Amino acid sequence: MSGTAPGTHRAVAGASPRGIRWSGTRAFLLECGSLADVVALHARLTSEPLPGQIEALAAAETLALSFTHRGAALSAAEVLRRWGPVEGDVQTGGLVEIEVVYDGEDLDEVGELTGLGRDGLIRWHTGTVWIGAFGGFAPGFTYLVPADGRADNSADNPADGRAEDRVPDRTLDIPRRDSPRTTVPAGSVALAGRFSAVYPRTSPGGWQLIGRTNATLWDLDRSEPALVAPGDRVRYRAVREHARISAEGNTGPGTTPAGTTAPGTGPAVVIEHPGLQSLIQDLGRPGHGDLGVSAAGAADVDSARQANRIVGNAPAAAVIETLLGGLRLRARGHQVLALAGAEAPAVITAIAGGLPADRVVAHRAPFALYDGETLEIGEPTAGLRTYVAVRGGLEADVVLGSRSTDTMSGLGPAPLVAGTDIAVGTGPRCAAVGSAETPLRPMPRAEATTELRVVPGPRDDWFGPAGLDRLAVQDWLVTDQSNRIGVRLAVAPGGTSHAGKPLERIRDGELASEGAVTGALQVPPSGLPVLFLADHPVTGGYPVIGVVVPEDLTLAAQLPPGARVRFVLTTPSETIPSETVPERTDP
Repeated sequence: MSGTAPGTHRAVAGASPRGIRWSGTRAFLLECGSLADVVALHARLTSEPLPGQIEALAAAETLALSFTHRGAALSAAEVLRRWGPVEGDVQTGGLVEIEVVYDGEDLDEVGELTGLGRDGLIRWHTGTVWIGAFGGFAPGFTYLVPADGRADNSADNPADGRAEDRVPDRTLDIPRRDSPRTTVPAGSVALAGRFSAVYPRTSPGGWQLIGRTNATLWDLDRSEPALVAPGDRVRYRAVREHARISAEGNTGPGTTPAGTTAPGTGPAVVIEHPGLQSLIQDLGRPGHGDLGVSAAGAADVDSARQANRIVGNAPAAAVIETLLGGLRLRARGHQVLALAGAEAPAVITAIAGGLPADRVVAHRAPFALYDGETLEIGEPTAGLRTYVAVRGGLEADVVLGSRSTDTMSGLGPAPLVAGTDIAVGTGPRCAAVGSAETPLRPMPRAEATTELRVVPGPRDDWFGPAGLDRLAVQDWLVTDQSNRIGVRLAVAPGGTSHAGKPLERIRDGELASEGAVTGALQVPPSGLPVLFLADHPVTGGYPVIGVVVPEDLTLAAQLPPGARVRFVLTTPSETIPSETVPERTDP
């Protein structure tokens, strides 16, 4: 990084009316008249948060605000409706140069689309001074806009003044892909709308890929983890082959070993086989959306809390979240465990010749796993994710206040592998082990239909009444491309006359990227919704037709591939018995 030293400048929000678009029951988008309006309001709400405020996430034209409970969200909306012009101090940074190999998959297509051709697009991209506007999507992913809406035709461009060599003196508006890629390589340099950005790590994405870089966009060992922060100026510089992009990307430290593979001596559980996917999770790390960090945490928070409650842990203690069974672990020292979530068979294999003998484990009840015994979890008959709590909680490195694994950003403990030795904490003294509990909700099953309640908005007007009707009257099918980032849906066969039809927009154009919440139903141009789960990107550029209510997120997180989903349109007043009593929050 080089150039001018960091400083501050005063941003002033305009007095234009600000609209409010509800995003579920506890969050809303505050529509702003300009990016300066967004910046000033964000600075004010970051330094002086409203009661119950969890997140204030800046985007191109909106500010996404989320709250602990419905009452706080309603009060905040009323306060913000009365606000006039707002001032805020905004940090400004220096100049960042990023070397790019321009060989992206979409380079030729975007060159043709813009009329610039391949070389003209590269000249425009490198000849533009970009400004970091806001963060989001993933850690280190900063949305960049042209500094003044015009390209720089000065020093970095050919000096002979030939028209064909000059950088286009205009801002481009690049449409996103009709359907987002499930995997975009780390270091990919991309365009969408008026923005440019670099993908910090491998992730899904719908932007147009024009090149790649080996710059490290996110590194927790730096004093400022993000290479490019809001307010920084960025220049892209074309280079010949030099960038090497790994499958996960060089994002610096972030994902940490979940335990140790070296033999230990203290109380622990040792992973003998991790199954399809086993992760350490807790209640997540909310409040870091401006860094592009999602809340993460257990996909089915209610089941994780239940397992902890049964063994006498605090709600925020770390547990194991395992997908579709196959997890096998061994106890070192006598342990007390509990299982919750998916209905999966589980058996304990005793030490040869020892007592007690092999035995079947009941769900949602405390049980002993003696030193040297092995617990094995089978494939669920209902649901998708099983939660394993150990009395005392599981020990792992804390990253940004949480032990949870974020599969989107790569933060937190690494996925569990055979040989991982996970220490067990001491836990609170004298905490009682709980009694057996009943299921929280019937778990979803493959080929069965699960109903999820949805509050329309914030962008249901992109689909109109007919779109909402189609969302609700036909069944949707959970695909095998689903993960902790989101449940990917297809149109389920059979059903009503509306069946077999994806959602259709009634508006043309691109939606500026904006904040999204867990439970959001984002709809790409393909018309096939994606239901955001715990590791979803904090911002997105596809319209959200509705948001699944928090009370039904347990079911959403437990949908197995092949399950059918039926959305039931509802209103907050129909789902919330009290709008003034906050949900309990845990440290």
